[in-house]
Amino acid sequence: MTRWILLSPLMLLTASPHVHAQTPSAHVVQVQGMMEQLRAVTRAPELIQAVRAQNARRLTPGAIQKMDVEWVTSTGIPAFMRPYLEGPCADLLRKTQQQLPAIAEAFVMDNQGALVASTQRTSDYWQGDEDKWQRSFASGAGNEFVDQPEFDESLQAYAVQISLPVMDGGKAIGAVTFGISLDTL
Repeated sequence: MTRWILLSPLMLLTASPHVHAQTPSAHVVQVQGMMEQLRAVTRAPELIQAVRAQNARRLTPGAIQKMDVEWVTSTGIPAFMRPYLEGPCADLLRKTQQQLPAIAEAFVMDNQGALVASTQRTSDYWQGDEDKWQRSFASGAGNEFVDQPEFDESLQAYAVQISLPVMDGGKAIGAVTFGISLDTL
């Protein structure tokens, strides 16, 4: 049985049998130590430019929902998904993943919660109905959000999602979610 305790957004403690190589306080220190590097990614020009470009497309809710259905019902990585997994923004996310191996996945969302870029195929295209986007985008105000740790089926690992706003001119224009593998930490 896994027992999680959330003392504060960055103080994640676990008694999981899968995360026993270090003491809980070591995990807290490691997650806290990564935060400034994660914040720096949200300020990277290639990430801000990708979010601006996506927002400029002014996708309608109907177009987003249509893409989400196609995304969820597709298998493998069809050609229409490749632009989200390639290019400067996705490359930046992968480079960050290489520098911080505990990052199991990372993806960027626009001002509606639609996918902009990702290190790998996500389970769906539209994140706008989920806490990770709603709480980090925060209606354009921007907020840091650390979700509850849980077993992530797509990663097959115990993970915590850290979502940070993408700010431009003092306003949130999107958000980034980093899936941190607690098993790797």
